[in-house]
Amino acid sequence: MALDRKRWFLVHGWLSLPVWAVFCFVCLTGTIAVISHELTWLTNPAARADNPDDLPAQPLPALVEAVQKSVPGAEIRQVMVFEPYLVTAIGFAAPGKPPALAYVNPYTAEVQAINQGITFVGFMRSLHGWLLFPWHHSWSVGYYLVAAMSIVTLGAMITGIVIYRRFWRAWTRPQLRFDAGARVLLGDLHRLVGAWSLWFLLVIGATGLWYLVQAVLWHKELHVWDEPAMVAQQELPMTTGEVPAQIGLQQAIAAAQRAIPEMQPRWVSFPEHKRAHFSIAGSGDNFLYDAYAWRAFVNPWTGAVEEVRTPAAMNALQTVAHIADPLHYGTLGGIWTKAIWFVFGVLLSAMSITGFLIWSKRTFGQARKPARKRATAAEAESGGGLEGAQP
Repeated sequence: MALDRKRWFLVHGWLSLPVWAVFCFVCLTGTIAVISHELTWLTNPAARADNPDDLPAQPLPALVEAVQKSVPGAEIRQVMVFEPYLVTAIGFAAPGKPPALAYVNPYTAEVQAINQGITFVGFMRSLHGWLLFPWHHSWSVGYYLVAAMSIVTLGAMITGIVIYRRFWRAWTRPQLRFDAGARVLLGDLHRLVGAWSLWFLLVIGATGLWYLVQAVLWHKELHVWDEPAMVAQQELPMTTGEVPAQIGLQQAIAAAQRAIPEMQPRWVSFPEHKRAHFSIAGSGDNFLYDAYAWRAFVNPWTGAVEEVRTPAAMNALQTVAHIADPLHYGTLGGIWTKAIWFVFGVLLSAMSITGFLIWSKRTFGQARKPARKRATAAEAESGGGLEGAQP
C-alpha cells in the first residue's frame, strides 16, 4: 500500500513539473484577469463611472448618441455595459481611423476617453486565454496549451487526495511546522492550501476542461449555437435611389425587452451588413449564467424579433457554454466573488511554486548527499511528503 502511495506521489509531481512554468504563468495571469476590471478602475481615472450627483443610469441610445456627437462620422459597432462603477464601452469606426472604444460615463453620458489600442482587460484575458499565440482561422496552439492545464489541475487534485490521507483534518486541525526546516514547512503549506482549495481546483479544472472541449469544437468548426438566418432578400426595403433607414437602437432594445422581459441588456452588436440583425444580449434572473445567455436577434428593417435565446430553452452543451465563464472567473456574484476567486487564485499560484520548491529540494538535495546517507534522507523525505501528510 505504501508503495502504491509513492507511485501516486510520483504521478502527482510529474503531472505538473514538466509544465511547471506554463502552469504557474497561467495561474498568475488568470488571477490578475479575475480583477482586471477593478485594476482598470484603480489605474485609469477615465474608466471610472463617477456619479457624485447620484443620477440614474442613462439609456444606451443616449450614450451612443453622445459618441456620435463627439466623433463625427462614427459608425457604432458594439455597446458593452460593465459593472456600475465602470464606464460603458462603445466600439466604433470612424473614417480614416482604426476601430476604437469610447469610454462613456453611464450616468452623465460624457465621453471620458477614446481608446484606440488594446485595453488592459482585453490584454489580460488574451494573455491568460491563449498566451497571445496567433490564431489560425479557428484554433490556436496557445488556447490548446492553456486549456490542457485543466488536466494538470484535475490530475494534481485527484492524486493529491490519494496521497494526502485524511486530508479533511487540515480543515479542523491545520498544521504548520515552523521549527522543522524549510522542506517540512513547504510541505505543510502545500498540503494545507491544497486541502482548503479542493473546491476551487475542481471548479477551475472542470471549467478549464470545457475550454479544452470548446477548442476542439472550434477547430472542427462545430458550433454550440447555429447563427440565425439572415434577413431574407425579399424583406429588404425597396427604394428609388435613397438609402433606406433602419430602426434605431432604442426601438431594437424595446423589441428585445418585450420578447425577453427579464433581460438586462449588457451587450449590443449593430448589424454588420444589410441582411444582419441587431444582436442584443444581457443578464437575467439566474446568476449562474453569463451576460450573453439571454439574447434577441432583431430585424433592423422591421423591428421584429426573429430569434430568442434563454437558459430555459438551452441544451446541456449550450448551458455549459454559458455558465463556464462566471464559474471560471468568479463573476457570478459581483466584486465579492471576484475577491474570493482572486484569493484562491493567489493560493493556487503559490501551490505551484511550493510544489516546485519541494521537488527541487528533494531532487537536488539528495544529489548532494553521500550515498550512505540517502537511505536516511529518503526516510525523512517520506515523512515530509507522505506520512507527514497525516497530522
